Order: sequence, then C-alpha cells, then structure tokens
Amino acid sequence: MSNPFAEQIALAMDEMRTELAKAEAVQKEMNELTASATSKDRTVTAKVGAQGQVVSLTFHTDGYREMAPAELAKLLTDVLNEARASVGEQVAERIGRFEDLGETLRMSMTGGTELDEILAPLYAMRPGHEPADQQKKTARQEEFHG
Repeated sequence: MSNPFAEQIALAMDEMRTELAKAEAVQKEMNELTASATSKDRTVTAKVGAQGQVVSLTFHTDGYREMAPAELAKLLTDVLNEARASVGEQVAERIGRFEDLGETLRMSMTGGTELDEILAPLYAMRPGHEPADQQKKTARQEEFHG
C-alpha cells in the first residue's frame, strides 16, 4: 500500500533538489557577473563586480588631467553609479527567478490534498496570520500608492 503523504514528500524533495541545483548555478553565474559604464565624453570606463566592487577603471584619454578635482570626482561617481546600477539589475533579474519558490514548494507538497485543511488550524496560530480573504483585501489596499 502506498502512502500519498510520503509520495508528496518525495516529490517536494525532488523539487528542492532541482531548485538547489538552479540556485547553485545562479550563484556561480553571479560570482562572475560584471557590468561596465563609460562616461558620456568617453574619458573613463568603470567595470564593477556583482557586489558593486570596482574591478577596473580605464582612462581612454589624458583629458582627466585637465579636469578640476570636483569635476573628475563627479565624472567617476557618475560612471561608477551607472555601472553599479547595471550590475544590480542583472543580479535582481537572476534572483527574481526564485520569487515564487516557497509557494511552488508548498503547492507541490500540499496541493490537491486534504493536508491544507488539516494544517489550517496550525497556520491560523502563526503570529500575524490573516485569513486568505483578508490577505487578498490587504494586498489590494497596499497596491494603492496615492
């Protein structure tokens, strides 16, 4: 006789293994991520890593030698911020792939069974728990940014 709960756990574990492999691949990819930005006047290019660390600064001309310190500082700040924003977008895109992971795993474990009904009283005991209909109402209220 098969145990449906054990089968659901096995399926959830398979899903976890798959997601873990994906996460490890994304981690490796993110460790190698870089982004570059070049100033509008093409004086300098900044390259940054996934955590925003400066990997390199390349000066394409000697024009920076003629700049006032404040002007050079602004140029470097702008190009570094642009490169950091670019790498930040890349990181966010990769992390966004895992946005619904928790819900996916929960549904793979409990979807289509009476387990949700059995666990409902336990869910209700969690601090800050709101019934599903109240959560939807709250979510709609939070959408308004007026």
